[in-house]
Amino acid sequence: MTVYVIAQLKMTNRAAYDRYQARFFDVFKKFSGRLLSADEHPLVLEGEWDGDKLVLMSFPDEAAYRAWAGSPEYLEISKDRKAGAQGTVLLAKRFAPGA
Repeated sequence: MTVYVIAQLKMTNRAAYDRYQARFFDVFKKFSGRLLSADEHPLVLEGEWDGDKLVLMSFPDEAAYRAWAGSPEYLEISKDRKAGAQGTVLLAKRFAPGA
């Protein structure tokens, strides 16, 4: 079942985050993920949001997401993401009618 990963990021060190971003796709494309949105100016329609970037990705299933997130390649580049941005990352499952 398709899963979605939503990351809400607040930049703390832009240079570190830019290093992560420059290497992201080389790792990401190996794990069947799809980048659906990476928006540094999302429009807030309701409520408060103090983030700087919203990222939305999909993976064929939770196992594919975990393979990517736990891969040695991603763990290496994620050091720059964690140094460059504070974030909340959510995993959401696709809606399945009747489930």
